[in-house]
Amino acid sequence: MNYQLLKSLCECFGPSGYEEKVREFIIEQIKDNVDEYYTDHIGNLIAHKKGNGKKVMIAAHMDQIGLMVTDITKEGYIKFTNLGYLAPEQTICQRVRFENGRVGVIGVEHKENRKGLKISDLYVDVYAKDKEDALKNFKVGDVAVYTHPAEILEEHIMAPALDDRYGVFIAIETIKAIKNNDNDMYFVFTVQEEVGLRGAKTAAFNIQADYGIALDVTISGDELGDKHVPMKMGNGVAIKVKDSSLLVNPIVKNWMINTAKDKNICYQLEILEAGGTDGGAMQLTGRGALSGVLSVPIRYVHSASEIAAKKDIEASFDLLLALLEKPINL
Repeated sequence: MNYQLLKSLCECFGPSGYEEKVREFIIEQIKDNVDEYYTDHIGNLIAHKKGNGKKVMIAAHMDQIGLMVTDITKEGYIKFTNLGYLAPEQTICQRVRFENGRVGVIGVEHKENRKGLKISDLYVDVYAKDKEDALKNFKVGDVAVYTHPAEILEEHIMAPALDDRYGVFIAIETIKAIKNNDNDMYFVFTVQEEVGLRGAKTAAFNIQADYGIALDVTISGDELGDKHVPMKMGNGVAIKVKDSSLLVNPIVKNWMINTAKDKNICYQLEILEAGGTDGGAMQLTGRGALSGVLSVPIRYVHSASEIAAKKDIEASFDLLLALLEKPINL
């Protein structure tokens, strides 16, 4: 698979609500392989491969977690709020890049007591002399993301924003690979998933699909101390059973499982106690779509160094292609 494309996607700037650069990058990748594409009012990129069969919405979110400037102290430090879930303990000493290209590092106040650490205890050091100096390059409302290069390893990839540039990557590769257009396919690259599945809700309302497939990541239960999570990195694509936004209809779940078995695709089942995906939005919006989710387990989710196994990414691509290459009539 074209892991250089995934690397480029992971390094593209696109926090929730500011996905323009990611959207422009995707358009260059897919414009010659779809019948039409357009951007809706909230910012979703919708790519249509026309077919005479049932409508299918394939959703992958473009946005990544980030932060937004709320204040600049008299000393020139930047206070911020989160865009999506940021674990305070994971952010300390991480580098962040702002939309204007400036880079800073996250520090913490009250170093003597980190128990019960909150986002409000953190700041970004942009090495300014004072507030006046900082105001030359930053203002309230500016946004930033983790800035680390994506590393393509022998069997894994390590990068910020694998959540969910993995899904974007799989959707792009599937658009290019699929030849059978019996299904009427809408590939939707959604916005603002990390702040409430917002883009998927509006897209699902407009498309009114019969079926929905979300592509996203899930947590991996093989980090030290994680003993009760069934998903494991390297065990194949994860077929969703349940999360906090979605109970997958058994018809959809069994369709995905049976297809994986028929094609000899390595898979596992996903039960996620917390968190949701665009699949939940598709199931509950408008008349509701029969929705499922294909996930890849990653370690260190919502951090600057998320890790996924290439084996799982490739199994995800294989299963999505297999699901879409035949007419769907569940």
